Amino acid sequence: MLLGGYNDFVDHCKVYYGVTSKIPEDELERIVAENLETQLSLLAEEQHRLSLIRPCNVWITGALCLTSQILIPFLLSNETFPDAQTVAIHLLHLSGDEEEMQMLKMDIEDLALRLLYRVTVHTDLGQAFHEAHVIILLDDFNDFSVDSDSEEQSDKARKQKVKDVSERYREYGRLIDERANKEVKVMVAGVSFINMRCSLLMENAPSINSHQFIAIATQLVNEVRVVLAKKLCVMPSDIADVIVWGNISGNFIIDLRWAEVFNYPGAVRVPPNFSQPVLGVLFDRKWIEKEFKPLVHQQREALFSNTSRGAAISATNGILEVLQTWHGVSGPDAFFSLGIASSDFYDLPEGIIISAPATCTNGKWSLLEDVNINEKMLEELQLCADELLKEKEMQFEDPE
Repeated sequence: MLLGGYNDFVDHCKVYYGVTSKIPEDELERIVAENLETQLSLLAEEQHRLSLIRPCNVWITGALCLTSQILIPFLLSNETFPDAQTVAIHLLHLSGDEEEMQMLKMDIEDLALRLLYRVTVHTDLGQAFHEAHVIILLDDFNDFSVDSDSEEQSDKARKQKVKDVSERYREYGRLIDERANKEVKVMVAGVSFINMRCSLLMENAPSINSHQFIAIATQLVNEVRVVLAKKLCVMPSDIADVIVWGNISGNFIIDLRWAEVFNYPGAVRVPPNFSQPVLGVLFDRKWIEKEFKPLVHQQREALFSNTSRGAAISATNGILEVLQTWHGVSGPDAFFSLGIASSDFYDLPEGIIISAPATCTNGKWSLLEDVNINEKMLEELQLCADELLKEKEMQFEDPE
C-alpha cells in the first residue's frame, strides 16, 4: 500500500479527492497524514499480535512417506497438542522432489485447520530442527532392498545400510543439539534399526535430556496383540498391557505378566468392562514358548512383504498414542513399551536405547516403577543389549 512512498501516496489522494470534492490542499495533506498514521498504527498492532504467537514447531523427517501424510492432520488437533496456540509443520525429506514437497505443503494448507500456523518444506539440512519442540523421525531407510545370492553380499549390504543410516542420524543429533528447543520431544518410528537410530540421536545431542528421546514400539506391541487375539478368540482391542522388551527391530522379549483380556469367551461370561489376566486363561504354555513369537514375526513379515506401503496406519496410531500421553492427554497410570535410555535399569550397557515399559512424568519418559524381571529374562535382555551394541559397532566397519 505504501510501496510508492509518502509523496506518491499524497499525489494519489490529491487526484482522488480533487475529482470528488473541492478540499483545500492543506486540509487534504492533513487528511493524508492522519490516514498514513492510522495505517502505520494498524500495521504495528498486527506485527505485535504476530509476535505474541508462539507456535509449537513440529519437524517431520521422511515427510513424503505415507505414515507422515496420514499423521499430519491428526497433529493439527487439540487432542494431540492440548496446550498449543498454533502448530507450525516443518517437512524435511532429503531425497525429496521439490515440486512434490510443495504439493504436500499445499495439500496441508488446504485442510484449513484452525491450529495450523504455517507449513515449510526442506530438502536439505540448512534450517533443520530450528527451534523444534517436537521431532518425529520417519526416514528409516526402509526402502533399502538387498538382492544378493550369497551371505557375504548380504552382510556387505547390511553394513552399508548401517553406515548410511548412522551418518545421517549422527548429523541429525548434532543439529538437534545446536538448534532445537532444550525441552524438545524426539520420537523415532519405522521398521529398521529403530533403537540404534534413537541412540545415535541421543549421544550426538548431549545438551538434551536423554529422557526426551524415545523409540516407538507400539506397532510391534499391536502385532503381538493381534496374534494373542486370534488365539483367544477376541478382538485385538480386547488385549491390554502387553510389554515388549529389547530390540524393537530385532531380538525382543514378549512379557505377558501384566497382560489383560476383555470379553474373553470362557465358560463364565463376565461384564465387558471386566478383564482377566491373559496368563490366567491361556493355558497352552507350549504355544506361548514355541509358537507365539514366530507367529508375531510372521505377522510383521507378511505385512511388509505383501505391500509396498508398510504399516502406515498402525504406525500413525502408535505415534499419536504416545504423543498424546506425552502431552498429558492420557491418565497418569498409562504406560507404553518404548525404547528408552538403558542407563535407567538392570546394569545394561550405557549409550543404547532398549524397549521397556515406560511412563511419562513432567515431559520425561522413564522405566515403569516396581517392574521386576527374573534371571532368565535378564539374560535374554542382555542378549538384546549385545545385539544393539553390535549394530552400533557396524557403523565403523568397512562394508568392503
